[in-house]
Amino acid sequence: MEESHLSSQVRVAILGATGAVGEELRLLLQSRNFPLADLKLLASPRSAGRVIPFQGEKLPVEAVGEHSFDKVDLVLASAGGATSKAWAAIAVKSGAVVIDNSSAFRMDPQVPLVIPEINPEAAANHQGIIANPNCTTILMGMAVWPLHQVQPVKRIVVATYQSASGAGMKAMEELKLQTQAILEGGTPPTESFPYPLAFNLFPHNSPLNEQGYCQEEMKMVNETRKIFNAPQLKISATCVRVPVLRAHSEAVNLEFDQPMPVAQAREILATAPGVKLVEDWQANYFPMPIDASGNDEVLVGRIRQDLSHPCGLEIWLSGDQIRKGAALNAVQIAELLVAKNWLKSLVPSS
Repeated sequence: MEESHLSSQVRVAILGATGAVGEELRLLLQSRNFPLADLKLLASPRSAGRVIPFQGEKLPVEAVGEHSFDKVDLVLASAGGATSKAWAAIAVKSGAVVIDNSSAFRMDPQVPLVIPEINPEAAANHQGIIANPNCTTILMGMAVWPLHQVQPVKRIVVATYQSASGAGMKAMEELKLQTQAILEGGTPPTESFPYPLAFNLFPHNSPLNEQGYCQEEMKMVNETRKIFNAPQLKISATCVRVPVLRAHSEAVNLEFDQPMPVAQAREILATAPGVKLVEDWQANYFPMPIDASGNDEVLVGRIRQDLSHPCGLEIWLSGDQIRKGAALNAVQIAELLVAKNWLKSLVPSS
């Protein structure tokens, strides 16, 4: 694999190409003019044979197999942890770099966990796999990191309001069907979720640990510590699923060693990369999922002093779970690898 090839045109494979994130990855590669030499769409055997339009062409969906990653420089994987564990090593052995959107490798000390606006330098140390953080972690990190850089955060308490899209495309469709069924007086279907989500909400249903924290909550704790390179950072999270299609929201309480003036926090976030300040106090208008959906920026607002603590600050945010929470962050990592010439084969080319 020649360096000159990688600096200009990249051969990309999307693993999980027919899912919600896979669809968004295709759109982003096109809209952001990623330097594609070739695009291969990979999925499970049940999706093989589908034809998907891309840049005026019709690309076939292929069932992932042993030779799927031959002549591929970069794999954007969004097909779940089990699939990534099964195929990532094979892709790397074939000479590709894998940007993985599952939780399979995030806490592996040998695998960088990257948000380009926060720790881009970590991507340089990859051994063939780079992990994309959890959506809730990304959205919170985008709002907290700019403040943390000016004045280190001592403690984070966060409550999330997570959309159906976090559970995939089928879950989004199920929310629509549930809504229709309830309005028509019927019984809402529950296949993607354990309980009806329409006109309802419930704590995130990922497995609980001995302390009573669910897996989703611990992702926010452990991943934020790794990305911020702050292993002792105090974090407590409560994750809740709400009847919203595709954008997550979060209420974040920050504690600093010294007071962070609201005006200073507002000024910092107004110029932070990837963040958009949304505040109209007279109209009581702040970030909402309906505004965040389809947008790249994380919307942040309702910044206020914590009345219960002199060194506390309250912020509210909404961000598109499919875009910055997943696909966009992965494509930004890919762009970083190309720009810095960090996209390279770990095995000699034949």
